[in-house]
Amino acid sequence: MTAKARQVSIARTRNIGIMAHVDAGKTTTTERILFYSGATSRIGEVDEGSTVTDWMQQEQERGISITAAATTLGWKGYVVNLIDTPGHVDFTMEVERSLRVLDGAVAVFSAVEGVEPQSETVWRQADRYDVPRLAFINKCDREGAEPERVIAEIKSRLGANPIAIQAPLFAPRASAAGPLVDAARASGATFEGVIDLVTMRARTWDAASFGTKFTDGPIPHSHVPIASRAREIMIEAIAELDDELMSAWVAGRELSGDAIRAALRRVTLSGRGVPTLVGAAFKNQGIHNLLDAVLDYLPSPEDVGQVRGRDPQDPDLGPTSVPTVVRQIGDDQPLAALAFKVQNDGQGGQLTFLRVYAGCLTVGDTVLNATKGHLEHVGRLVRMFANHREDIRTIEAGMIGALLSSASGGASKTPVATGDTLCDPREPILLDPIIVPNPVMGIAIEPETEAEHAKLAFALERLAIEDPSFHVRTDADSGQIVISGMGELHLEIVVDRVLREFGVRARVGNPQVAYRETVTRREEGEHKFVRVVGSSGGSRGEYGHVRLVVEPTDRGGGYVYENRAPATEIPGEHAPAVEAGVTEAVERGVLSGHPMIDLRVQVVGGSYHPVDSNNYAFKVAGSKAFVAAASSASPTMLEPVMSLEVTTPDQYVGDVLGDLHARRGKVAGITARPGVQTLACFVPMASMFGYSTDLRSRTRGRATYSMEFDHYAEVPVQVRDDVMSRRARASI
Repeated sequence: MTAKARQVSIARTRNIGIMAHVDAGKTTTTERILFYSGATSRIGEVDEGSTVTDWMQQEQERGISITAAATTLGWKGYVVNLIDTPGHVDFTMEVERSLRVLDGAVAVFSAVEGVEPQSETVWRQADRYDVPRLAFINKCDREGAEPERVIAEIKSRLGANPIAIQAPLFAPRASAAGPLVDAARASGATFEGVIDLVTMRARTWDAASFGTKFTDGPIPHSHVPIASRAREIMIEAIAELDDELMSAWVAGRELSGDAIRAALRRVTLSGRGVPTLVGAAFKNQGIHNLLDAVLDYLPSPEDVGQVRGRDPQDPDLGPTSVPTVVRQIGDDQPLAALAFKVQNDGQGGQLTFLRVYAGCLTVGDTVLNATKGHLEHVGRLVRMFANHREDIRTIEAGMIGALLSSASGGASKTPVATGDTLCDPREPILLDPIIVPNPVMGIAIEPETEAEHAKLAFALERLAIEDPSFHVRTDADSGQIVISGMGELHLEIVVDRVLREFGVRARVGNPQVAYRETVTRREEGEHKFVRVVGSSGGSRGEYGHVRLVVEPTDRGGGYVYENRAPATEIPGEHAPAVEAGVTEAVERGVLSGHPMIDLRVQVVGGSYHPVDSNNYAFKVAGSKAFVAAASSASPTMLEPVMSLEVTTPDQYVGDVLGDLHARRGKVAGITARPGVQTLACFVPMASMFGYSTDLRSRTRGRATYSMEFDHYAEVPVQVRDDVMSRRARASI
């Protein structure tokens, strides 16, 4: 297929995500975007459970987004692929995989609450992938809305450079309180419109129509001084970041709207600035402006230009290898596509969501799964509208779609997984995988009857394929099935799906902290595995000998394995077996059965027998050599520490602080706002079970909190001893 066959050019395509802290109005904003673009015929409401993108039963019951929902819409001759991402920290994997494939994003902030903890998390995720973004300050109609304070927080807390391209228009009058905030707001003024600082025109919404009708016209006379000052601030901010606009501005030339928009687009695409808009999505105010800004300032796939990857056959392929293969964005290029999400289609098949970077993926093609090294047949392609789908023949370069296949993955018998690269078999490329966060909490689950065991295993396998941040393992000592995830809500949703969606009858245990182990000093280990197999008449030997070194790395260093053994001591054909043995031992730990992190293992030598050596012997030798070294390297336990932010009325601050100290919390800062204070602290996850109920009780339901994983830290000796003794009792 050539570019001429496209209905919409690559330059008129946008791939964007909506991201925010929970309850900032992200899904409400998405619903209005879908309605006003004509993608839906009615506006869905979160409180009614009628939204398009929150289609799962669990989402509708809880009023939150759980999974990233992809849909497609049109606006002014452009095609926009939009992904509505969850705002709850437990579902951060959904944000991570979405931002990996998106070209731009809209960050939604509440004009009342401002920048919240998950706002920071999703912002950092977008930074990691260099995603240009807009900021939409929502809920400007609410009492206590302060758009200017939110802009200041975006600067101070996110380290960003927001550029206000609109000023809120509050009725009945304006004042000189600031270029964006009307002092009359505090005395009952209402949000009724916005002033476009690029065109210097006002848009006001008809309150009787609940904001569905608006009028464009001149700026009200009383607001002109504030608008003029706000425009000067905007132009100055853009000019400081764009030499072309700076030259025109310094020369005193008249700056047209087109010149300002072009300069702001350059600033946005380079990541130096963030165009910032205001509105009230629930009242249908500001959505048209936001859609226009998506077209004006966020990149098309053509702006991205190219995608870089690695040769799957590169012998130096690894996490630190440098991308060596380049694909230009275009339909006439060899195929390069990334699978970023996998979903059970409810009928025994699998939906694999794909971003096609280069080339075209067409029904009937045979493509290479470069990650797994086998071929895939493309049987059916669909374009997704949340949980609805439309059959298509081709997914062109720069577009997002889905591959529908059987759960077994067709002839390959291995389903496409999150992070897999699909490419032209004649021009292979391996794109960077998606970063997967480590689980921080686990629970035991068991079938009620033996007959349910197979159903439970199938359900957990399918859910683990869908969500890479969800892990399943069987405890080696107790035989229990332990499922791990990002938090209590994450696991609650998983269990609910197991029971309801897959019809499994199962019992669930209490939540368990996902402890880790590590070493605190460098030690060497060695093991020589020698065994005679068989009777004396037909006996044969098994021989493997491994020497290795274990040493700690910096926190967050993970597990690093290096093979430095000479081939004369450990031949190449046995090296993978050594690594497998060490890796299995790392997963088992040496203290309490928890996986080990933040350590480096270097295999430095050994010996082999030309006849008796085999992979099994070297695997055992590697495992036992590691255990010997790690056990001598002063091993210790680590626990997940959460970043917690509590917003409480002034009168309850003392009670909240006292409770946090009792939970081993360390206060990092206190921020005061009128009537409330926000406490930022770090607290071990083991101390936070049941915190929601306790906080409501202490503050009469008036305090709120948000929590996310921050880092692992060494546990106190008493806690370590308690965990190990419980482990010992459970294994008896």
